[in-house]
Amino acid sequence: MSESILIFQIIILIISAVIHEVSHGAMANYLGDPTAKYAGRLTLNPIAHIDLWGSILIPLFLLIANSPMLIGWAKPVPYNPYNLRDQKYGSALVAIAGPGSNLLIAAIFGIFLRILSAFDLASPAFSLFLGVIVLINILLAVFNLVPIPPLDGSKILYALLPDSAHRFKAVLEQQGMLLLLFFIFFLFQLIFPIVFWLYRLIVGAPLGLF
Repeated sequence: MSESILIFQIIILIISAVIHEVSHGAMANYLGDPTAKYAGRLTLNPIAHIDLWGSILIPLFLLIANSPMLIGWAKPVPYNPYNLRDQKYGSALVAIAGPGSNLLIAAIFGIFLRILSAFDLASPAFSLFLGVIVLINILLAVFNLVPIPPLDGSKILYALLPDSAHRFKAVLEQQGMLLLLFFIFFLFQLIFPIVFWLYRLIVGAPLGLF
C-alpha cells in the first residue's frame, strides 16, 4: 500500500468517525436530549472526539501489523437516555444514526464513483481514493453494528431484548471491552463478507483497492 493511500485512509477514518459521533449527538438532540450540544460535541473538530483506544492505539496497531483494513472509532458522544421523548426505542435510534451516517457517505461517494466510471471520467488514482472513502465508511458502519458494548449494535440489541434480560445486559456491559478486543483481534474477518457485499452493491464492482 502506497504511503499516500495510507495517509488518505487515516484522514478519511478520522473524518468519518467524527461525522459518526456528531450524528449520534444530533439525533439525541432531535429526540429531546441536548447533552451532547451542551458538552460541545456537536462539532466537526476532531480534537473534541479523539478516543485513546479507538482513534490512536487500535489504528496504530493495525498499521504496525500491516493489516489490509484500517478501523477505529471516536470518543462516544454523551447523552442522557432519560431525556429522550421515546423511552423504548430512543436509544436505538441514537445508536443507528452513527452507522447510518457512514452508510449515507458511502452511498453518496459510491454513486459518484459509478457515474464517473460509467462515462470514463475518473483516473485510476481518483477512483481509488473514492473507493477508499466508500470502503472505510462501510467498515465503520458494519463494525459499529456488532452487538458488543460500547458499539452501537449493543444499544440496538438492548432495545430489542425484553426487560427481563437486564442480567444479560449487565454482564455484557461488564465484559464489553474484553469481548470487543477479542473480536477485533480474532474475529474481525467475520464482517468482511458483509463489507465486500455492501461495497459491490453500492459501487457496482467488486473490491479491488489493494
